[in-house]
Amino acid sequence: MTLENLDNLVKVGQLKKEPPDQAEIERLIKSAERRLQDAEIEGLSEEGRFSMAYGAAHALATAALRWHGYRSDNRYLVFQCLQHTLEMEQAQVRLLALCHNKRNLAEYEGQLEVSPGLINELVEAARNLLLKVRKLKPIK
Repeated sequence: MTLENLDNLVKVGQLKKEPPDQAEIERLIKSAERRLQDAEIEGLSEEGRFSMAYGAAHALATAALRWHGYRSDNRYLVFQCLQHTLEMEQAQVRLLALCHNKRNLAEYEGQLEVSPGLINELVEAARNLLLKVRKLKPIK
């Protein structure tokens, strides 16, 4: 894992260095767990499932970034940093980037086109993130 890349993002103003806060990380994890549970509710609309799964993935990506002592105001960048914070495979990062773009279309243009297959992939990616974030040792 190369945090050098994250330090370079600090130098260009894309990330901020900030000491990790275990309480904040735990709140993000709990929020993600609740959203993942909601994303799996039978009968919930596709839009609702997508929104919940996306929110869970974002909270977990943020928790990983915070664990390493960084903060970002850019939702997309939080996902891009996963290859450094949790050694996520590039395919998973691309999936999250695609979902981020779809979320933006829904949020800003009212257009959400997602398939049940994409939602299931997003839920699975969020579950994978949850497993990886849970393996991070508590901050002292």
